[in-house]
Amino acid sequence: MNIHWVISAALATVLTACQNSEIELQSIENMDSETVISDTNLIGKLQNGDPVFGIFARPQTAEGGSIAGKNRDADFVFYSLESGPWDIPGLENFRRAMDGSGDGSEHPITLRIPPIREDPGALDKYISEGLVEGVGGIVFPHVESAKEAELAVRSLGDRSWPMNLNGDLVSVLLIEDRVGVESAEQIVATPGVSVVIPGPGDLRRAYDGDDQAIEAAIQRVLAACKDSGVPCGITAGAEDVTERLEQGFKMIIVSDPTTILVAKKSLE
Repeated sequence: MNIHWVISAALATVLTACQNSEIELQSIENMDSETVISDTNLIGKLQNGDPVFGIFARPQTAEGGSIAGKNRDADFVFYSLESGPWDIPGLENFRRAMDGSGDGSEHPITLRIPPIREDPGALDKYISEGLVEGVGGIVFPHVESAKEAELAVRSLGDRSWPMNLNGDLVSVLLIEDRVGVESAEQIVATPGVSVVIPGPGDLRRAYDGDDQAIEAAIQRVLAACKDSGVPCGITAGAEDVTERLEQGFKMIIVSDPTTILVAKKSLE
């Protein structure tokens, strides 16, 4: 069993009991009877070391949900509410359409929320409302420190995997800034982190388009993940998905769903 997961489970009680956070996190405890519980094999694949593939929710409408629900190749759907209005009704419409057009249990939604640092007091709201809609994971963008990583993990409570080895929620941490890259080893080593992704798009802005520096940042995060036994993710296209898999990335997010077919063929 991966030592990172063993340590995470052992420290679960300590972190859950910690009271020095700025936020009173009650997301898990306050879920009501209407909460849709995620049922997914995403975690099983990650735990086994198998690669998983996700598609962006495009468009983020009922029509897009129907399209996503019919995709039998994706392991999850990446839905973003990082910017713009906090549109939970839109997420609900997407999810209902997705469930109605396919087997939604095989397509958990990972919900990208606004960065923690923008409004720490809203974290409980973001997570609790996302969980009511049955999301299978929370994506935390622009994570810059181990402190933020710890808060992200604890915000998911006892359902957080691998903090709880039987948990059913994943925490996906995005490293997208220079300061985050410089703290990559500490962020990734935070007990209970599910997946860490270096975000190429934002890193391009952070490094002023310097391709060599961007790739070095991505590889630094990947190396940190390997050292800590944490799955590392990346966005990829048909032109580089095979290389990314060979490098050891375990969570691949694609814009074009046909890229998943290219990836799976390369694994045969």
